Amino acid sequence: MATPRGHAPLAEQVEELLATGGPLPIVAAGDPVLRRGTERFEGQLGPGLLARFVEALRVTMREAPGVGLAAPQVGVPLRIAVIEDPAPVPEEVRLVRGRVPQPFRVLVNPAYERIGAVRAAFFEGCLSMPGWQAVVARAAEVRLRGEDEFGRPVDEVFSGWPARIVQHETDHLDGVLYLDRAEVRSLSSNQAMAERWTQPTPEQAAEALGFELP
Repeated sequence: MATPRGHAPLAEQVEELLATGGPLPIVAAGDPVLRRGTERFEGQLGPGLLARFVEALRVTMREAPGVGLAAPQVGVPLRIAVIEDPAPVPEEVRLVRGRVPQPFRVLVNPAYERIGAVRAAFFEGCLSMPGWQAVVARAAEVRLRGEDEFGRPVDEVFSGWPARIVQHETDHLDGVLYLDRAEVRSLSSNQAMAERWTQPTPEQAAEALGFELP
């Protein structure tokens, strides 16, 4: 079967990335690949190469460590992301944030829509913007549609912290970084987070730093 026009360069790019072995280098904010959006996945990578790429995304995400990673974060403009969250947090944090364990998942061509008007605001970080966190108000519940890595349809409702993760990663595929949606006055270094803002909610940070919560 002939290779569709325009597909070979992406496959070659992924092959070159995988040839290095180990975790893939994560692209930092400022690289245009994070702002251009992505191509829908329509077989640009054959099944074997796709499986190897997904595994490399998983290894990279875990090594970072993070709870999600999108293909453009490793320089590949394809509409593919992975998520996984063991949620090793105290019970109080789990209850307030709705953070429950999420198994490893592959999201292909995902798109979400908010359910209802309720928003939740919490500090959030990004592997492409290391060392910083900021408060982002996001939909508390979303419906996610797309496919998995085998082409099977995904149509699922996420709430709490898992909803935040799928919104964050899907945004990456549209060229949107979390800081685009953040309360900029909340921007805090990881050191400040550890010293000041370890509470389950960002209410104290909002009062001290002068920003509003929904």
